[in-house]
Amino acid sequence: MARIMVVDDAAFLRAMLKDILVGAGHEVVTEAANGQEAIDKYKAMRPDLVTMDITMPIMEGLEAVKEIRKLDPGANIVMCSAMGQRSQIIEAIQSGAKDFIIKPFQSARVLEAVSRAMDG
Repeated sequence: MARIMVVDDAAFLRAMLKDILVGAGHEVVTEAANGQEAIDKYKAMRPDLVTMDITMPIMEGLEAVKEIRKLDPGANIVMCSAMGQRSQIIEAIQSGAKDFIIKPFQSARVLEAVSRAMDG
């Protein structure tokens, strides 16, 4: 069981991810709606894993990944993206994200990405 922070600017997508994660026995310890909020909450909560949306207001997910990795080089981050964001996914992985999931979320793929990030 992992302590997870869910980061997405869309509340319904955070709720959807939270349902999948909690249903599998994980704990969603905090949520954030943009990259800056994600960094602040990461510092405060130190979750085991972060699901990070790419496209958000105030600060994009890619920038937040880089900042979180500076704070904690061992951070486990799984990117969430819409279809067709291939270049951003590649950049996210190069920035230290462990895996990615595509919206709309499929439960099995979300849980696979979480366990792969936690084991890796």
